[in-house]
Amino acid sequence: MTAASIPPLPDRRRVGVIGLGMASAPHARSLADLAGRIEVAGCFSPSAERRAAFSSRFGLPTVDRIEALLDDPTLSAVLVLTPPDTHAELVARCAAAGKHVLLEKPLDATPGGARAAVSAMEEAGLTLGVVLQHRFRSSVERLAALMRDGTLGRPLSAAVAVRWWRDAAYYAQPGRGSKARDGGGVLLTQAIHTLDAFVGLLGLPEQVAAFAATSPLRRIDVEDVVAAALRYGDGMLATIDATTAAYPGYPERIEIAGTNGSAVLAGDRLEVRLCSGEHIVAGEDGTTLGGGADPMAFSHHHHRAVLADFLDALDEGRRPRVDGREALKVHRLIEAILAASDGGATVAVGAP
Repeated sequence: MTAASIPPLPDRRRVGVIGLGMASAPHARSLADLAGRIEVAGCFSPSAERRAAFSSRFGLPTVDRIEALLDDPTLSAVLVLTPPDTHAELVARCAAAGKHVLLEKPLDATPGGARAAVSAMEEAGLTLGVVLQHRFRSSVERLAALMRDGTLGRPLSAAVAVRWWRDAAYYAQPGRGSKARDGGGVLLTQAIHTLDAFVGLLGLPEQVAAFAATSPLRRIDVEDVVAAALRYGDGMLATIDATTAAYPGYPERIEIAGTNGSAVLAGDRLEVRLCSGEHIVAGEDGTTLGGGADPMAFSHHHHRAVLADFLDALDEGRRPRVDGREALKVHRLIEAILAASDGGATVAVGAP
């Protein structure tokens, strides 16, 4: 099936997809769920074999040239699902072509590239949404509401734990676990989702102290074990414990202790216990959701929510819930943690 064989349909936004690797599956399912709102003009990969496999699996049209998407005047947005080291360049090309972009995390493999991607879209007056789907979990949304309305009181202490497992087959894939392609290890590639949810709940700290290391389990040039301590302006302290060396992989956790009680997020399950005796439970069952050997072992529902919010933002002329500027916050936290580890000293986080 080719893009040219499908005429435009009225009242649906036409989009293209660039990148048909592992990350494309939840997006393809989300596009199918939202078929009443969106029309896929074409999906591109430089690999003919990958295009054929993707089209056969998901029934979506493919194109063999990226220009077939960027030069299509009826196409208003592009989903960019390629490896991190390609993001800044592809976003710049989309911006030059006048296309809005929904970008898989991270913004780019380098700090400079991340900022360049955001700037390119802002200067073009276009919308950049970033796929950091944990903020769309019902448990995270409920906890955010409880913090906004003061139910937990003032936060005093917090902890993040992402104790996941990735096996030898995962790191055997070309470029996986390399700084050149991925830009980083457990922080930028795996824990970024949980860290982004954490930043969405509590904001950025003022100072970070940290250690980051590569375990002897695999031959990679990025970190897979991290321990960090954070200090906030109001005196709150927090810790981050992140690794892909914890077999067989456990549900990621965010814990917050406040003056009125405590909250624990484990996977997509929220449990809140208040000093008043009230007990609040929300979300799902707290399973690992991709924390084990299979990184894609999760529902696509949160990806669908990200895509739906992106479409709503375009229709309503507003910012997506996680746009480029918002995504820069978690990038700044990760940069500060790695800088603190490299320099052996506390680092001021500063503005993203």
